[in-house]
Order: sequence, then structure tokens, then C-alpha cells
Amino acid sequence: MATSVVMPALEMAQETGKIVSWLKKEGDTVSKGEILLEVETDKAVVEVEATADGVLAGMKSREGDVVPVGQTIAWLVAPGEQPPAESSTATPTARATVGAVREAQARSTDERPGRSQTAPTEGEALKSPQISPKARRLAKEKGVDITKIVGTGPDGTITSEDVLKAAEAGSAEDQAAPSSLSAVARLMAERTTQSWTQVPHFFLVRDVDAGALVELREKLGSKTVTHTDLLVALVARVLTKHPKLNATWDNRNIRLNSSINISVAMAVQAGVVGAVIPNADKTAIREIASQRKELTDRARNGRLKPADVAGGTFTITNLGMYNVDAFNAIIAPPQAAILAVGRIADRVVALDGQAAIRPMMTLTLSADHRVVDGAQAAIFLNDLADALRTPGQWINA
Repeated sequence: MATSVVMPALEMAQETGKIVSWLKKEGDTVSKGEILLEVETDKAVVEVEATADGVLAGMKSREGDVVPVGQTIAWLVAPGEQPPAESSTATPTARATVGAVREAQARSTDERPGRSQTAPTEGEALKSPQISPKARRLAKEKGVDITKIVGTGPDGTITSEDVLKAAEAGSAEDQAAPSSLSAVARLMAERTTQSWTQVPHFFLVRDVDAGALVELREKLGSKTVTHTDLLVALVARVLTKHPKLNATWDNRNIRLNSSINISVAMAVQAGVVGAVIPNADKTAIREIASQRKELTDRARNGRLKPADVAGGTFTITNLGMYNVDAFNAIIAPPQAAILAVGRIADRVVALDGQAAIRPMMTLTLSADHRVVDGAQAAIFLNDLADALRTPGQWINA
């Protein structure tokens, strides 16, 4: 039985994915789990695996094509079997998924706080082409004149894909220049700009004594467990007491996530990606270290999978290894918070009324004020500082 290869979705707001490269060609025999192609999504450039054994056939999308989420782009068939006749379109389930994604995105855009609900005048209605809310926002962000776009949606409606194609066509010369951004860097620029302009950030800073953290790492083995691994475990466990810091802003509502999935910001060539350690509050420290190392290796080699960057509920970004003392980080929507970690350095501090030299670390929490208030964030940061002073009570060696 033929198995469809579809454009993956990583989040509700994602409408399309761009095919970066096919790693298999028409007629190749592939095994389940083999990498078929690389796709650029709203989050990163990821690899798409074969979900079954078979022969790759019915390839309808080429490198560079922008394809709706859920649409079938190829088939895996048995030797001698022909792909289904409808291989150029989405399956009924896929079409339903795309419709749900677009409906949710349109509803979210229409109901965004502060968005004007004033109806256009009769003259404006006659002059303005039909365009989806997301496409209108994209056009404004990218400086695209919508009056020069021919819509391909129902009744000539201009879609987000139409705007993106127009933007790409209009900036072809810039994209070919040596200074053009990579796919990862461009995605990071777009998402951080969106977050900074739409999410009401506030910041809390706390200096903590990292002596116990350093001692626990040495006990566990500094070559296998990093400070970041320990922070992932501690933050996840403290978040069990603070569900709002692990929540999501969803269409003017706060949604409490049922699992704690820590996204770790990782530097890759020309950008940063957030690789996710799922259920980190229930995962042993050595398993966290193993997962983080594997994710880091895949990220640096450009071999992340869709599941590697999906489902994060809270982010940790650590620049301590670059000798940064402290910094403010930008939230990764729809998450409610991100923790920025500075280096561990000896400082003179007051200890029991006397001057002492202690290994200190600065934590900066960025939070979404729509989801959590300052007092709630402060209590979380205070509990995290307490956990850092006694990490052995939270993490089994």
C-alpha cells in the first residue's frame, strides 16, 4: 500500500514549508527512518524521514518549491506499484489539517489585541484586493505592494504564499548577493522581530551562588554533564510548581501545557535553533546530557529532525561559555518565558557578614506579561535560586 510523504507541520501558525533539497531521487529504494529531504519551516531547516519502506515515486515538488503543510509531495510505493493518481494534491486528512491550520491562524490574527476592527470604507473595499489576514501582515512586513499581486486563493484571494513569492521575486538580486542571509538566519531574524514587537516582555535579574552546581557537576563527571544539562533538569523540576511559566499564549487565552519540554538554544552556522528535550522534569540527568549532546551534534551538522525542534514550552539560552556575564533574551512565542544564563565567575560577596569569594552566576528571566505577572515570575526565580543552592536535593546523582 502506498504511503504519502507530506509537508510536515511544527506549529499551528505554520502554513507552508520550503523544500531545500531532496536527498533521494525518483525510483530510489528507501528504508523507514532514512532521510528523504530537507525542509525549511518557520522554525529551522529540518530533515524529513521516510515513515515506511518503499520506492520513492510520484515526486511532485522540486527544490525551492513552497508547499502547503499537509500536502503530499511524493509517495513510497512497493516495487512495481504506481503512485495514486491524486499524488499531486493533499489527501483528505491533509486537506483538513491545512484548513484547520489556516482557520486557526486567521482567527488568531483577526482577534489579536490592539488590532483595529473598523470596517473598510466603500472606496477602500473597491480598491483593496481580497487578501487573508496573515498575507496582509506579511505584505506589510516585507514591503510588498499587494495591488501588484495576482491571488491564487479562492475567488482570487491573495494568500501568504503569494506574498512570499512576490517578496522573493522582488529581492532576487539581494538574495544572490554575498551578504544575503542564510535560511536559518533569516528565519531567526523574522521570528525575533515578531516576538519583540508583539510580545510585552519584562525582565527579572538574579545573581546566584553556583558553588553547589559546580560541585555536583564535578561529582557527576564534568566531561559528560554540563552546567546547561544541570540547569535543564533544575528548571524543569522547578517549573512543576509554576505552571504559568510553562504556559502558552494562545489566541488571547492562557493555555497551561501538560508537559514540560525544555528548548535549549544552540548556535549553528549563521544562526540559532531551539532543540527540545521533552518531559525534562521526569528525565534523569544523564539522559538529559545524552539527549542534549545528540541534539547539539545534529544541530551543528544541519541534521535536525522536525521532532527535535517541536513542542518546546520553556527555553534556556546559555552564553556563559563565551564569557558573557549577563544578557536579556527574546521570548520564543508561543512560549511564555526564556531564561538567559551568564558565566560562572568568582566574585567578592557578603557571606555571613564577611567578605568571601564565591562562584557567582547571573540569571535573567524574560517573561510575557500577558501570561505571567512580575510577582509570579519573581517567585519562580526565587525558587530556582533555592534549587541551585541545593541541586542535590532535586537531582539524583
